[in-house]
Amino acid sequence: MCKDIGGLQGGFGHNCCFEQQPKLEGFIIPCILLLLKKNPSHGYELVERLGNLHFLEAVPDPGVIYRHLRRLQEEGMVSARLDPGSGGPARKVYSLTPEGESYLQAWAVQIRRRKKSLEAFLEELDRDL
Repeated sequence: MCKDIGGLQGGFGHNCCFEQQPKLEGFIIPCILLLLKKNPSHGYELVERLGNLHFLEAVPDPGVIYRHLRRLQEEGMVSARLDPGSGGPARKVYSLTPEGESYLQAWAVQIRRRKKSLEAFLEELDRDL
């Protein structure tokens, strides 16, 4: 059985030690915002584009993506407009707002800090090998 380290089983939030890789909880949000910064998209297209990101190990179910989009819209980080479409029903097209851009930049700062810490950890570890 794993020790409970810092309130997280195995230190990674899993029930079994080292059987799974650590997860970056909530990382899908900045990925959605990044894609919307590059190009406004409707939900289905966004799900496809998330699947093409080489740094995401797994893409959540489309329902999860749509829930995130709805919440991001409620929080003012994305806006949505109806696009009439060609021959089919109108679709929502999501765009990044200035608030979403600020949030994305804040994530970038945190990722850079975390990267620096992780690199320092690995350098320290490699010194002992």
